[in-house]
Amino acid sequence: MPDGRTILFGLPGVGVRHVEHVADHPLRGSSLPGTPARLVHVVTTDPAAAFCPACGVVSSSVRQRRTTSPRDVPYGEERLAVRWHKVQYACRERPCPRKAFTEQIAELPAGARITHRLRRQVGAAVGDGQAVSVAGAGLMSWPIAHAAFTVHAEALLTEPAAVTVLGIDETRRGRPRWTRCDLTNTWLKLERFETNFVDLGGPQGLLGQASGRRKDNVIGWLDERGQAWKDQVQIVAMDPCATYRSAIRQALPNALIVADHFHLVSLANKAVTEVRRRVTVDTTGHRGTAKDPIWAKRTRLLRAKERLSPEAFTKMWNGLIDNDPSGQILSAWIAKEELRKLLALAKTGGVRHDVAHQLFRFNSWCANSEVPELERLAATIAAWWPEVLGFLQTGVTNAATEATNRTVKTAARTAYGFRNLDNQRRRVRFACTRCHRGLPTAEGYFPLKFEEPLVLGTRYRARWVCGSGHRRVRRPRRDRGRHRLGPGRAAPPARGGGVAVLFAADGPEGQRPGRDGEGLPDPDQCLAARGPLLAQTLLSSITAILRASLFPILSNSARHPEGKH
Repeated sequence: MPDGRTILFGLPGVGVRHVEHVADHPLRGSSLPGTPARLVHVVTTDPAAAFCPACGVVSSSVRQRRTTSPRDVPYGEERLAVRWHKVQYACRERPCPRKAFTEQIAELPAGARITHRLRRQVGAAVGDGQAVSVAGAGLMSWPIAHAAFTVHAEALLTEPAAVTVLGIDETRRGRPRWTRCDLTNTWLKLERFETNFVDLGGPQGLLGQASGRRKDNVIGWLDERGQAWKDQVQIVAMDPCATYRSAIRQALPNALIVADHFHLVSLANKAVTEVRRRVTVDTTGHRGTAKDPIWAKRTRLLRAKERLSPEAFTKMWNGLIDNDPSGQILSAWIAKEELRKLLALAKTGGVRHDVAHQLFRFNSWCANSEVPELERLAATIAAWWPEVLGFLQTGVTNAATEATNRTVKTAARTAYGFRNLDNQRRRVRFACTRCHRGLPTAEGYFPLKFEEPLVLGTRYRARWVCGSGHRRVRRPRRDRGRHRLGPGRAAPPARGGGVAVLFAADGPEGQRPGRDGEGLPDPDQCLAARGPLLAQTLLSSITAILRASLFPILSNSARHPEGKH
């Protein structure tokens, strides 16, 4: 029966003989003065330690006794030093080639200077996010600590299992480098990227990485998984990247590609910013400064309508009317809200009628505004419409992949960068896999968290300004006031004399303003013909209706090998 000291020490195969306190214990490999430490003297208690490792015969012939100082797990504030008093036996079997051997246990094999449990502890600490130099400080050198993490990680990191929802995104590896071109004698920027593959429908986290963000690299990584693995993938979520879309169409022809709605809204915000910058330069002749009202309140343009308080919305609206005679900035903001309302239909499952109606509103608005940035935004949505429709019908987002990108960057910062690509991928994948970190996993892809524009029901008093076709909004009054801003109200003048209607205003659909609003053009006038651009918009809307009606049939038949198109 082991005594209390042996149980407290807890190293299998040895027993504590006695413990002493040393006031001045020297540090190994250092010329610094010693520090107080506790010396634990242990002896071997495992009977298997007397078996010859060559022939397996038990030896009772003691050749000599030795004392070693292996490093063990620290305990307490003072240093804990181990003194292992072990025996060297002589093997008396004549056929045995080994004449002598020393006691060894599973935690301390022959020649080992560090216990296995200390290696496991350091490896687990590195896996929990500590730097290798921090986890092994004062216990072992950097190469040994890294080797301990490698053993710890490879025991847990296995070949990724098949997934049903796959996320793809890229992260930059290291800092960009500059090199001079020999032909043009100009500096070229070289960036190294890694393509990340994430399990959005299960707990596997980061499945792996591929070098670069080219089409061949993505296809090569997927082909390495095998055809059976690829056949299980049903949905692929990605950012609007033509390279990734082309690779997925070739490698996973039966998978449904979904465009991440966050980046679509980001494109709309980028269009608003570009319009604001261009209008500011055209109006003032210089870039925006703190003295310019639009520049000072520019962040409100990027905020969602439902996140603006009534006072903030009133200030933003009136500021754009007073400081932008062309009305292009307000038109860009309305286009952004129209796109958000289109994407918000994913919460209702992307009903065909609602999607076609809202898509037509968005396209017609961008066409009638005649703003180049909005025309480019509408063209981008049209080019990615099958993927946008996939998002509206499934609600799958790429949020988990974006979260993985943050963890990838955090792991690189913790390690102060990587030089070895294999070490980086091992460290990054271990950090990005929740089940390996011992954290609770969330089954299923990230739920959709998209705030649909709300109908606030706030009443406003309005009046005409400058004789233009829009109204200036005063402070909101909830209990009185005759008019509500609804669809078709407070229309800013579009460039070229076009008609614009406000989508994100309060009030029921089809409500007309009161007597102060008499003379406002009907919202349906915004659908009037405006040359080839509007014709192209109408064609895109008709195509969207057909896709919305036929897409479920085609996508369901494409997932099954027996399906016939």
